[in-house]
Amino acid sequence: MIRLQQLCKRYQLGDEPVQALDHVDLRINAGEYLSVMGPSGSGKSTLLNMLGLLDQPDSGEYWLDELEMTALSEEGRAAERNRRIGFVFQAYHLIDRLSARENIELPLVLNGTTPSERRPRVNELLQRLGLERHAEHLPHQLSGGQRQRVAIARAVIRKPQLLLADEPTGNLDSHSGNDVIELLEELNAEGITLVMVTHDAAMGRRARRRLWMQDGQLLKDEQDAHA
Repeated sequence: MIRLQQLCKRYQLGDEPVQALDHVDLRINAGEYLSVMGPSGSGKSTLLNMLGLLDQPDSGEYWLDELEMTALSEEGRAAERNRRIGFVFQAYHLIDRLSARENIELPLVLNGTTPSERRPRVNELLQRLGLERHAEHLPHQLSGGQRQRVAIARAVIRKPQLLLADEPTGNLDSHSGNDVIELLEELNAEGITLVMVTHDAAMGRRARRRLWMQDGQLLKDEQDAHA
């Protein structure tokens, strides 16, 4: 599904150049469940941004299925991102003035899905995620765990192939965090490829494949024998 070849990215931090990604080679098969771990500044989030087509590398190739993403125009990358990729962030990024239902529905509104098509898909996710009673609540009326479930529902409403989660439990207590991880794992079991960046070693170890990064390089790629 995914193939990275010699991917490099450098940023300028004041007077100092930072090699955020340093000739990264990586293959990810469809349906895999990966965690990406490492110290702050190791390149984890940069890697996730590259996978999500939110940033362009300075050099190297990114193949998603049979399409080379770095060769696409900005409009082309946006189209592929909207069609194939879902995002879950630590800070939720919900729209404050929209209800839980409206936040979940927004990607379908933006891509022109009709109201008659949107309604059953949104209702199904609200029920599955235990949010029916909170459908009309605004984000500030929801707990952290509920807001993250809304964010996950919004990320998967278009049925993406790839789900990228950046510290999805970082703002949650342990109980809510465990609920969120279990939900992401259920989605992975249904076929969505899941890549999760985390500082939480216990959460990271739940993944069937674990990558460790440092100074923009992949130091270790560990996979369960039965995976």
